[in-house]
Amino acid sequence: MSGYWGRSADKCKSKRGRGLKKQVFEPYMTVEDVSHGLKRGELIQGQLRINPKKYHEAFIPSPYDKWDIFLEGVEARNRALNGDIVVVELLPQEQWKVITYDHLSQNSKNADCDGASESETSVETTRNKTRVVYIVEKKHSRAVTGSLKFFPDKPFALFSPVDHRVPRINVPLSDCPEDFNIRPEVYANTLFICRITDWTADNAFAQGRLAKTLGQAGEIEPETEGILTEHSVDFSDFTPEVLECLPQPRPWCIPPEELEKRKDLRRDCIFTIDPATARDLDDALSCKLLPDGNFEVGVHIADVSYFVKENTALDEAASQRATSVYLVQQVVPMLPRLLCEELCSLNPDFDRLTFSVIWKLTPEGKILSEWFGRSVIRSCAKLSYDHAQSMIEAPEKLFSPNELQLDNPEHPIDEIHEAVLRLHSIAQNLRRQRISTGTLKLDQVKLSFNINKESMMPNSCSVYEYKDSNRLVEEFMLLANIATAHHIHRKFPDLALLRRHPPPKTKMMEELKEMCSQLGIDIDLSSPGALQESLNNLTGKDEYSAARKAVLTHLCSRPMQMALYFCSGVLKNEQLFKHYALNIPLYTHFTSPIRRYADIIVHRLLASSLSMCLKNGPKEVEKQALHCNNKKMLAKRVWELSSELFFGLLVRESGPLDSAAMVMRVLDQSFDVLVIKYGVQKRVYCKSLQSFRYHQVGKKSELTLVWLPENQDGPPFEQVISIFSLVEVQLTSEGSPLKYTALLKRPQTNGA
Repeated sequence: MSGYWGRSADKCKSKRGRGLKKQVFEPYMTVEDVSHGLKRGELIQGQLRINPKKYHEAFIPSPYDKWDIFLEGVEARNRALNGDIVVVELLPQEQWKVITYDHLSQNSKNADCDGASESETSVETTRNKTRVVYIVEKKHSRAVTGSLKFFPDKPFALFSPVDHRVPRINVPLSDCPEDFNIRPEVYANTLFICRITDWTADNAFAQGRLAKTLGQAGEIEPETEGILTEHSVDFSDFTPEVLECLPQPRPWCIPPEELEKRKDLRRDCIFTIDPATARDLDDALSCKLLPDGNFEVGVHIADVSYFVKENTALDEAASQRATSVYLVQQVVPMLPRLLCEELCSLNPDFDRLTFSVIWKLTPEGKILSEWFGRSVIRSCAKLSYDHAQSMIEAPEKLFSPNELQLDNPEHPIDEIHEAVLRLHSIAQNLRRQRISTGTLKLDQVKLSFNINKESMMPNSCSVYEYKDSNRLVEEFMLLANIATAHHIHRKFPDLALLRRHPPPKTKMMEELKEMCSQLGIDIDLSSPGALQESLNNLTGKDEYSAARKAVLTHLCSRPMQMALYFCSGVLKNEQLFKHYALNIPLYTHFTSPIRRYADIIVHRLLASSLSMCLKNGPKEVEKQALHCNNKKMLAKRVWELSSELFFGLLVRESGPLDSAAMVMRVLDQSFDVLVIKYGVQKRVYCKSLQSFRYHQVGKKSELTLVWLPENQDGPPFEQVISIFSLVEVQLTSEGSPLKYTALLKRPQTNGA
């Protein structure tokens, strides 16, 4: 994407008077000047994102879609931190210039039935500095983890954040441990949390206060608490005011008057399919064969909005958290555990309140009729994905209760098995229909860890395998979300909370096409469906096909934008409502209200469509949509960092680890690889080699590595590194906790 030139943000070199400090940063504009500048188009507002690998480079998105605005240097950011909403100053358009740059973005699109993902972004932008002139909203928590350094001649300690995008911070010695100035070496490996309290224009360092001593770096609990704190995740206990909102007395039963209002489905064969360890069961499925050969299929979602009443302390807490946050070893729930694991969770053999979407479907998946309404169900079985997969793979087998870990289910196992097979058959047809209309799914590799229950340390890890049972559930969740989106938008065209996925950046797609062409890859980027077909056809069927597809997916993810919640009454152009990856006009999230607040809003809209009672307007819905977007992005990043933490522990405890790897990107002194066995991405540096050469033709980059002979008589040999090259790497732990290096192993040569 292209970027703008802004007015110079060079340091102010003059002093305001003898003895006064030199200004490091420019003063901020006044609110009045910012308002006028935005109206005249001289200023641009956007969310700042800082390159986590090159902290001196930052970007904000431009309103012109295919461009990003580039900010070079810490001074240009003018004390703004990653995620902040900022205003930047621009030069006139005729003075904009363009350069090409590869930028690693931390923003990732969650794949909650949304299709594509965003990870790394290639950016065309300018080298002249724009600058931040105003911070509209400090989205960054200003809380960071790091370590302390002692200076004998200073009245403060220097705090060095783990995240290099955050400045170093001066901390009063009075905040430090009592013996820190006497024995600072004792705390060399201790993690602290520091909160930035101020950052003046005349200081390159921020000022802050120590908030907490976490513990030893490299240990699970301190590292995890640091990750949660930095990303503004509220993991505190729910307050007494929140807990007072929970149903009384306990054990709680559904009131008889509530049962009378609902469709009673408790005698139907309804069951859940979830990960084996899941405790918050949002959704259940049912499938009945009708006399005419069609099917009655139901998606039944926990009716969380019944328990979370608007304008209560519980509602406020849930709206602020906005999402459950998943880590490798734990979950930080959006709701108190009484709700998310008991009263709302669709546990087997308990009456549960639900919102249901029930269709009459043909065997091919054509919708003949549709019903929305509040219901009550009694799930007869909690199936894991592995259980459902076993049923799909063995359609004739008679399963025993022990095999499925079921204890006297109310419906015969054969009936449950038959329902799973019918749902699988319909899901396959629904999937074929979606693919025929042109959808895109860029699956990112996800690690699955085997954890020692006593030590909580990782024993092993593997790449999570997505199976037909996962696809079965996904198809019906998509169907329910799409149906709900159309229903609430039809009933409330100005109030619907929807989810859109903007199309990829045009300029970046053109660059991707050019690069693929130079790599000999014929890829069709004309539509999401054409791109998906290209990915399916290009990866081959050998033992490295999955790795090849992952690398291609990574390349194609670069131009993708994030999916976003929005209020239909605020975004007036309905063409912007579209979901690019799913290739549909309307979409929303309805199926996970236990873990997503956006779904609770959708449930309330759905309930209002049945009773025509509304309380909020478009501005309130849009405000919550923006908050959900931010919290969803942070939760995704927390999951990624938690996975990195546990994989770092695995390398430290079990390494070194050897694996084949496939090259994903080539730079002038290094290259990125996908480590095939473990599904992680890592950079390999060439500095350990005696000689290497880099050359680039168009968008295609190559490194030629020169290896010295193993014996003195032999000649050196060369190894060419380009995208899709196969190499062998060794992952080995570094000196610092949890950091590990990917070392390139010497390739085997003839006669070796």
